[in-house]
Amino acid sequence: MKRLTIWIAAVIFCTSATAQSDSTLTRDSKDTIRIGGIVIIKHGKNKAGNKSDNGINITMGRNEKQRKKHSNVSTNWWIFDMGISSFSDQTNYATAGSYLVNRPGYPAFDKNDFKLKGGKSRNVNIWIFMQRLNISQHHLNLKYGLGLELNNYRFKSPISFREGGTIPYSGGLQSSSPFIFKDSIAFSKNKLAADYLTVPLMLNYSTDPFHKNKGFSISVGVSAGYLYSQRNKQKSSERGKLRNKGDYDLEKFKFSYVAELGIGPVRLYGSYSPQSMYQHSLDMKPFTVGFRFSNW
Repeated sequence: MKRLTIWIAAVIFCTSATAQSDSTLTRDSKDTIRIGGIVIIKHGKNKAGNKSDNGINITMGRNEKQRKKHSNVSTNWWIFDMGISSFSDQTNYATAGSYLVNRPGYPAFDKNDFKLKGGKSRNVNIWIFMQRLNISQHHLNLKYGLGLELNNYRFKSPISFREGGTIPYSGGLQSSSPFIFKDSIAFSKNKLAADYLTVPLMLNYSTDPFHKNKGFSISVGVSAGYLYSQRNKQKSSERGKLRNKGDYDLEKFKFSYVAELGIGPVRLYGSYSPQSMYQHSLDMKPFTVGFRFSNW
């Protein structure tokens, strides 16, 4: 008995493994002793009800939950956003002119001319991938990705965009840089489309990072986008369908503040750019808000 006691003490000091139950034994709590990573069962019984050979059963090792390790980097492919696109118009129309709007020979603009059809001005984002990098216990993470940001601005007024070149006006013909003017017909569809290749970078916190439909999560950060396409699409009975691609004086690079909110399976997103979407004359700061379809 003395030798057995010494052997058990040596095992206790030489192992740090956590305890795991032996599924073949029926344990009596009065005869079970747990010491650190060791489970000692006195007079353990197997399923047949027989005592073990020496009357003492010792079990060491990790359970399944402890053995499971989560990767520090997780990837989510093909995330989709659906929401609205709009802008905050802070243009001073009294001083705006001579470049993009209010040119000599054309009617002057005001804020009402750039009002949008809210329900039809849409934002669709297609994120090729997003990754989450563990910073602290998987609750605090760095989140980043790559995707396409697609914005459609549907106008109520009959305004048209022109890339420039030789154009007619009330005094004849003139050469012009990109400009916007009030058209003479009513459009059943009139929108400006602006598409960006975008990279977001966010700090993410999640209360339950291992279950996508549980807990609360929030992400805040910034994004950088490159304008790769801009076009004015119009539809009218007089001209039919028109799709004009060109340079409409939009900024090539877009910097935005971005955020994401997750409550259980529901995820919302939003973005706001502190700079105007136009290079000259107009001061319109774009923003988006909508639903995100993502695993986390």
